[in-house]
Amino acid sequence: MVTLDNDWDRVLDGEFQKEYYLQLREFLKVQYGRYTVYPNMYKIFEALKLTPYSKVKVVILGQDPYHGPRQAHGLAFSVQKGVAIPPSLLNIYKELEADLGCFVPNNGDLTPWAEQGVLLLNTSLTVRAGQAGSHRGRGWEIFTDQVIHHLNRKETPVVFLLWGSNAKQKARYITNPHHLVLTAVHPSPLSAYRGFFGCGHFSKTNEFLRKTGQEPIDWQIPNMESVSQAGV
Repeated sequence: MVTLDNDWDRVLDGEFQKEYYLQLREFLKVQYGRYTVYPNMYKIFEALKLTPYSKVKVVILGQDPYHGPRQAHGLAFSVQKGVAIPPSLLNIYKELEADLGCFVPNNGDLTPWAEQGVLLLNTSLTVRAGQAGSHRGRGWEIFTDQVIHHLNRKETPVVFLLWGSNAKQKARYITNPHHLVLTAVHPSPLSAYRGFFGCGHFSKTNEFLRKTGQEPIDWQIPNMESVSQAGV
């Protein structure tokens, strides 16, 4: 079955044998066999693989993966290097620039956040090419609800950044009072000007992490080196 190669294997022990997940697995076998599905099947659980349970300090919840070629690689809002930065992620970068003075990088690979303890979790972990929301209601929401339940039980305080109505629905599972829940509208161009810009979530997150004795996140994504620089 699924092996995550870190402490999530212990935390999620038995989850992949539950009836809902077995049905989801059969559905995904058909989908990956007949259609183009994102992300690559080996990247479906990339968020959990890159950010072990014990290391999670911040959770950013997305919806479903990007459904365009070469975009999705298992991390919410993130795209692979060399792919154009999507509008929602560009708005996240703009808020970072206004909030913390971070420059807007030339790539959308958020792996450095994941490696620092930012769990970039989509509510649905797969999608058919060109069809947003096509794998919703198939079981992924049950799985990601369980992930949130386990994070709610963490003794170490966690910051949950819930952007948009889809993500805010998970707030009901975050009942432990020592966690911090910050909500805003989704950073998409359709809604960012209605409360995402100016939310200050990144500075508020780091302030909370410092207050709880944790290392703040370095939110600056480095620029991707050009081909000529990489070859030197």
